[in-house]
Amino acid sequence: MSAVVFSTWQNEFVDNRSKSADEVKESAFKLPLDYTADTKSKAFIGWDGVAIFDEDIDAVRLATEYAAQYQEYSEACGRCAPGRWGGRILFDLLDKIARGEGTFEDVEHLQEVSQTMMLTSKCEIGRTVPKPILDLMEHYKEQFDLCIVEQKSSKDYNESIDYIAKITAPCTDVCPAHVDIPGYIEGVRDMQFADSLAATRITMPLAHTCGRVCPHPCEDACRRTNLDNPISIMELKRLGADYETDHGLSWLHPVEPKPLKNDGKKVAIIGAGPAGLTAAYYLALDGIKVDIFEELPVNGGEVAVGVPEYRMPIDKYNKDIDLVLDMEAVSITNNHRVDASRLKELDAEYDAVLLGFGARLSKKVRADNENPSMGGYWGAIEMLDKVNLWHKYDIGSPASNELKGKKVVCVGGGFTSMDVVRCAVREGAEKVTMLYRRDEKTIIRNTTYEEYHEAVEEGVEFIFHSSVGEIEDNGDNITNLKVNTFELVPDPDGGRAQLVKIEDGDFDLECDYLIPAVSQACDLQLIPEEWDIKLTSWGTVLSNGKDYMTSRDGLFAAGDCEYGPMTIVNAVGQAKRAASVISRYLYNGGKCTLTNDEIMEDHLNTLRVYNKNEKITGWMPGLPREESEKLSVAQRIDNNQEVNLGLTGEEAAAEADRCMRCYYISMVAV
Repeated sequence: MSAVVFSTWQNEFVDNRSKSADEVKESAFKLPLDYTADTKSKAFIGWDGVAIFDEDIDAVRLATEYAAQYQEYSEACGRCAPGRWGGRILFDLLDKIARGEGTFEDVEHLQEVSQTMMLTSKCEIGRTVPKPILDLMEHYKEQFDLCIVEQKSSKDYNESIDYIAKITAPCTDVCPAHVDIPGYIEGVRDMQFADSLAATRITMPLAHTCGRVCPHPCEDACRRTNLDNPISIMELKRLGADYETDHGLSWLHPVEPKPLKNDGKKVAIIGAGPAGLTAAYYLALDGIKVDIFEELPVNGGEVAVGVPEYRMPIDKYNKDIDLVLDMEAVSITNNHRVDASRLKELDAEYDAVLLGFGARLSKKVRADNENPSMGGYWGAIEMLDKVNLWHKYDIGSPASNELKGKKVVCVGGGFTSMDVVRCAVREGAEKVTMLYRRDEKTIIRNTTYEEYHEAVEEGVEFIFHSSVGEIEDNGDNITNLKVNTFELVPDPDGGRAQLVKIEDGDFDLECDYLIPAVSQACDLQLIPEEWDIKLTSWGTVLSNGKDYMTSRDGLFAAGDCEYGPMTIVNAVGQAKRAASVISRYLYNGGKCTLTNDEIMEDHLNTLRVYNKNEKITGWMPGLPREESEKLSVAQRIDNNQEVNLGLTGEEAAAEADRCMRCYYISMVAV
């Protein structure tokens, strides 16, 4: 709820002008009344209306400045006359009125052009920019009339007021890394794969990786879903990266990397996983010296040793890693475990330190007679380490030595557990079962439909609404599990349904290997106790979630160690923001600040750009979603070949052509 003077946001109509206190209504939306903690907003204007927070707003100037953003961002594709010329006409006529030279004929022309743009533009930016302008012209008509009748400029026309704009899209907004998704899709559509990759790498250096193993929350916020089916956003992302490496091209950076600065400032990063690599990349683009310290003998963190080869081929991931490590400003030291003593040394030696280590401690299933030292009890992280170090790096020995012909039970319901069971199948296990306390719908939401469907195809048995009650053994090894079953009982008061144990529903499950994958924890022993670093209730390093500074000055945290086990794209998004903040921290007297773009990102994410109830018009429904070819079960079940073969060029272009190019402009007056 937001206190507003006036709002037409998302078809809401609130008009508190000249209302008494008991007549005032609030907006139902979380609008950005406070731009920052120290700065109030005067107004917010965007694709779905306008909200006024200041009685004294200059509506004519506000409309003019918003129209100007259409020119500033130049996101209209130029493929239609309304989009190409309409925005320019809007600005010219509004500015003419605002400076005191307009006529009522100009108002009529504005209304006509606006309606034409909204009906006939081929992209959403052309269709939506006129909407809030028309709202202002209708509901603040007296201000427009005054400028015309008296032929004088609007009240604030010559005043210094900040109008801060942000381009977004529903998919971009919900993406944790805020990738320019319409931009890279457009590159694929036009077969300009370098342009596609450039759009991705503005905020996402790991394009090979997130084009393969991203849970693609963007697809849940794709406006095409409201019409038929979402765009295959994740699969289109890999096209640009694969094109670069398959053709042996030199690295394509989103901006020209700055020369390495010779001012002695440097940043230490603990961990060479997605968070550490991302932060290193964007710091290096800014010419800042970065040294990465990695405990493992290989680079890439949990994606390298945890995500199986059949999902993320290591040669592709290594291309993303090489992109970062080939930067002049970046160096890495492997087999380097940072403990509390070493972290104190790094803290003293470097101008800033970023904690980017993962959550690599497997949690227990909390069953009776649970003993991690018992034969057959194998933590998910340790099991996946063994599998991947062998298959990817020839380090260690095959996990099939332990698992072949065995009955494997995994407890979990997320990506790690999916990797465990599908790897166990490939290592020759006789029977593989996953126990999960929730239902099928939830496990799909926790992972992806594709992951779950492929696991079922490969013979994994899923037992829902279940958990391990007791572990039985023969003194040396696990032999059997007592499994509890549950039913979902609705709350009579309308609250969340509760899982209730079925008293006579227990059953026995033979088990040679129990692999807990319920969650992972962070090993925080590397943080000196005397620093008294604030932690979350989940046992992760506490930051404010915006600038990623910890309670210790100069110590930042991003990724699993800040949030807990998270997706790759979440780690990338946090690390990109942390790198941005650190860059300014080093050269701004040790102050942590956000850019206007980052502040607007947070406001829009709170407001929510995607409207699942929106009715889509003006687009042809029923265009089929392209599906990439997958290896058959027979082709993949006993090996680590990549399962998803990706879209062909023709399929990718057809899929990209389904994109409605849903760019939106938003703006705050402060």
